[in-house]
Amino acid sequence: MKTYGIDRRSFIQYMAGVSAIPTLALQTDGYVESSPTFSSNPFTLGVASGDPEPDGVVIWTRLSESPLIGESTLPSPVSVSWEVAHDRKFRKIVKKGTALAVPQLGHSVHVEVDGLAPNRWYFYRFHAGNESSPVGRTRTTPEYHVMPDRMRFAFTSCQHYESGYFNGYPHMQQEDLDLVIHLGDYIYEYAGIDNRVRKHLGNEITTLANYRQRYSQYRLDQSLQDAHRLFPWLVTWDDHEFDNNYANLVSEEDGISPEAFLARRMNAYQAYYEFMPLRRSAFPQGPHMKLYRSVRYGRLADFFVLDTRQYRTDQPNGDGQKPKIGKAIDPNGKLLGDEQEHWLMSGLTRSKATWNILAQQIMMADLNRGDENEARYSMDQWPGYEISRKRLLQFFHDRQIPNPVVLTGDIHVNWVNDLLLDSTADNSPVVGTEFVGSSMSSSGNGGNFIAEYERAAQQNDFVKWYNSNRGYVSCDLTPNNWTSHFRVTPFVDKPDAPLIKKASFVVEAGRPGANPA
Repeated sequence: MKTYGIDRRSFIQYMAGVSAIPTLALQTDGYVESSPTFSSNPFTLGVASGDPEPDGVVIWTRLSESPLIGESTLPSPVSVSWEVAHDRKFRKIVKKGTALAVPQLGHSVHVEVDGLAPNRWYFYRFHAGNESSPVGRTRTTPEYHVMPDRMRFAFTSCQHYESGYFNGYPHMQQEDLDLVIHLGDYIYEYAGIDNRVRKHLGNEITTLANYRQRYSQYRLDQSLQDAHRLFPWLVTWDDHEFDNNYANLVSEEDGISPEAFLARRMNAYQAYYEFMPLRRSAFPQGPHMKLYRSVRYGRLADFFVLDTRQYRTDQPNGDGQKPKIGKAIDPNGKLLGDEQEHWLMSGLTRSKATWNILAQQIMMADLNRGDENEARYSMDQWPGYEISRKRLLQFFHDRQIPNPVVLTGDIHVNWVNDLLLDSTADNSPVVGTEFVGSSMSSSGNGGNFIAEYERAAQQNDFVKWYNSNRGYVSCDLTPNNWTSHFRVTPFVDKPDAPLIKKASFVVEAGRPGANPA
């Protein structure tokens, strides 16, 4: 499997080269196009918003007349004006300004709007030359000291373009949501393959132009673009935004040089920033990007957005599904890294919220996937980092963290799990709840029988429900209850699938664990 990482000397040498790159977001030389002329509307990739606060939100767009080229077709920096209004027709504009779209960042625009009122909807748009963007809609969060009556959000993950259409998004757009959360695998890096539902452009992506083209191909999907336009998003990545199953500075493939690995990671991280509605605090520093952060929704919910790829040690025992021995129980194994884990525990300790939500990628429950002959666990998921997993669950228990709820993607199936302090002990206390959402399209139509998962669902008592359809999860939070609705589509190999509410589960505040609603 993976044997090739990077040593300190090689890393320092590479970073010396990276440090010579200009601070792309803050400096530009030469002419700025204040009144550009375009051959067609440059807002082909739409608009988006994200990372809401009580007084503001990030609004995003990207200028490109021909986004599938990958390289920027606009040679000069372009002045882009923006407006935020109370109404869709912009009769009452409350904020406006000008931003600079620079070619070094693919003419992407990230505006951190502030001075807005809490807990209300706003509309926004951009202008460049004589062209205007679509109108987006976004929402601020409640003030930190306020207890809202209710919050609604949806989460999804794993939207492989070639596997099918994003049939859940048109239905998501019809819901009354305050927020959308994407848990990673927003794109896939693989080369295009014939005889798929849809086909990636080009080979496996490695260069910045490659990653830009791939994001553009995904964002040109109208259902995805409209979902961004209608709601603020919280985003985090998994592995396919860069490279399958990478772990920190370790490539999945043998023989990849440190220089090539880090150069590719830098390209992937920059493209992710360029295409997502992220704050300046997430601006990449060469092959590093601080994506973990928190968002508070009054006193009702605190969201802790995690990064389980960038800081982890290598997958133990050669990855795959293995017994929980050897490196899987190594105290030096880390999933979040020391700094992120300390940040998370400090934030949870300080939290005054009713619901404490970990928006992350990989299954936390101690899911035995083996058979009667041998217990086996995923070495890529939390059980492969058993000391880190147990430490966090013990922290939930010892500090009496109010109502921990873990949101998970990655695995392309739905699960509802009680998080046990010790899954090997009889009558172990339940210390949290895990909702695992299926993929939007990855792995095809779904709804099929998967023997390994069927067996796992039967032999792990903490599993409350399992299902292999595609779709998303919508969540309804009040101070007393959390209800998750698993909404699925019966097919993704063609567009216009109906939506089915497959199951609903409720968690009572103060009583961890889920039950059928």
